[in-house]
Amino acid sequence: MRKINVTVWNEGFHERESEKVRSVYPEGIHGCIASFLKEDEELGTIRAFTMYDEEQGFKEEDLADTDVLIYWAHCCHGQIEDQYVNRIYNHVTKRGMGLILLHSGHASKIFEKLCGTQTGALRWRESNDKERVWVIEPQHPICHNLPEYFELPAEETYGERFVIPTPDALVFMSWFSGGEVFRSGICYNRGYGKIFYFRPGHETFPTYYDANVQQVIKNACKWAAPTNFPKMQTGWTASLENK
Repeated sequence: MRKINVTVWNEGFHERESEKVRSVYPEGIHGCIASFLKEDEELGTIRAFTMYDEEQGFKEEDLADTDVLIYWAHCCHGQIEDQYVNRIYNHVTKRGMGLILLHSGHASKIFEKLCGTQTGALRWRESNDKERVWVIEPQHPICHNLPEYFELPAEETYGERFVIPTPDALVFMSWFSGGEVFRSGICYNRGYGKIFYFRPGHETFPTYYDANVQQVIKNACKWAAPTNFPKMQTGWTASLENK
């Protein structure tokens, strides 16, 4: 069976600007994620880029060889050029490339374009709250080999209301020790592509070293990867029947 090629993209801004972030992720968030993905034998080529790379890390030839794009973003959404947003959009909707958005990726241009979120507004607070992530759909492929819930001892808090379209599937719900709840794992289908948003992963916490978080991301790559789906014709179509 053909292996799944994954591209991990991260803004890369915080690692450049913050010693605290570098101390948590010395190889960058993208490097950390790429490292544990390489341990999975079902995954193939793992690439990692940031917005400081050529074409902001979204070269056509790299996306064309990508089955799943993992996208971590936080504060540089407006700096991503529209031509690259459109390029990702086309690969998702027309070719079926999977898209996994992490943490503040809900406010990215590509998520807004695909899901019409406008701002993806929500409550938030950096207060080191404990996050308890509850599995809502235990039979969903993204929940494979997970417990009923898992906990992260310290994370940035997100809270409802989360201004997004109703998800096609709600996979995880988070509770925070400050009292908030949040739809922290959601799925959409757009065109031929599958999209998964996963909330945990603030840059100053070692969230991506957590075994359950890693399992979620590995599972999501396998769920979001394109299948050998039938290519559907649109536009003018000749009659299939002899009249």
